[in-house]
Amino acid sequence: MSSPFPLLRLPRLVLFDVFKSLDIGEKIKLSLCSKKISTEINNARLYSQKVIVDLDILRRKIRVRSEYNEDIFDIVNCYYIGISRDTQHYQIGGRTVPVISFTKGINKYWRSQREGFLSAIRHLLKMFQCKILTDSSIYNTDSQLEFNMLTIRPNGSKNQNLVWNQIFRELELVEDFSISSILPLDFKPVFTSWPQNITIMNSDWFTLEHLLACTCTRIRLLQSHLENNCLDEVLRKWKAGGFPNLEYLNIHSENIAFTGTTILGMHLMELDGMVIQTDDGSKKATVKAEFGNIGMSVTPSQ
Repeated sequence: MSSPFPLLRLPRLVLFDVFKSLDIGEKIKLSLCSKKISTEINNARLYSQKVIVDLDILRRKIRVRSEYNEDIFDIVNCYYIGISRDTQHYQIGGRTVPVISFTKGINKYWRSQREGFLSAIRHLLKMFQCKILTDSSIYNTDSQLEFNMLTIRPNGSKNQNLVWNQIFRELELVEDFSISSILPLDFKPVFTSWPQNITIMNSDWFTLEHLLACTCTRIRLLQSHLENNCLDEVLRKWKAGGFPNLEYLNIHSENIAFTGTTILGMHLMELDGMVIQTDDGSKKATVKAEFGNIGMSVTPSQ
């Protein structure tokens, strides 16, 4: 019978190479074996593979995967149902948790679904360079977590509206934020914080006042109701030094017309291809304009 291999006695750089050779599931399962080996894996995070973490709240599942899905591992967040003979206990998020292992994943049992999700995410963030994505009804955010992408699909329920209002208070934690469906008429989001980038697929409810207050770097509004006079006000504010973070703006609206109110004193066709500058000369923007659409890309002036 062979003797156990003294893994933790290896020199640190050699140990890091061993961790790099493991696939996603092997590394996660190994991290659960002991606090000491979990600490060593966390120390090797910058040498680790980059992973995408998909949060599927509806199916109570976290999928950890490589960029092109060659390597996939599922963490199923189950409700606590007692002990089975296949259950082992591991430390996750500072708590001892019942876990059942299977080939490409684990089932972990928590009394609180929210606690189960957040503890697993924190555990993964220490191990990997994570890009966190979700298009599900995420019901709570956490000040220690930053989401690369968050997509919401409101359904109009009272409880969900309360959740979205909480999320809108913590959008600075999100890099890319997307609202992908039509909001209920009685739900009016109040943006008390802004993400880095925002995309709203059905933005008829997103008013000029919303846009003038927006501090995002990239703004994309589809199916908007904004008109020429709104865009004139937006571009004049930008020229005067407003929207200091703005790098890209794109607005689709059937109310953007060739005729009617001019924008910066020009009709839409005249504005297309125009390079405009801020009043202080520090930035310039190339404008692309056509019926139903206007966009601009902002760069520092040379």
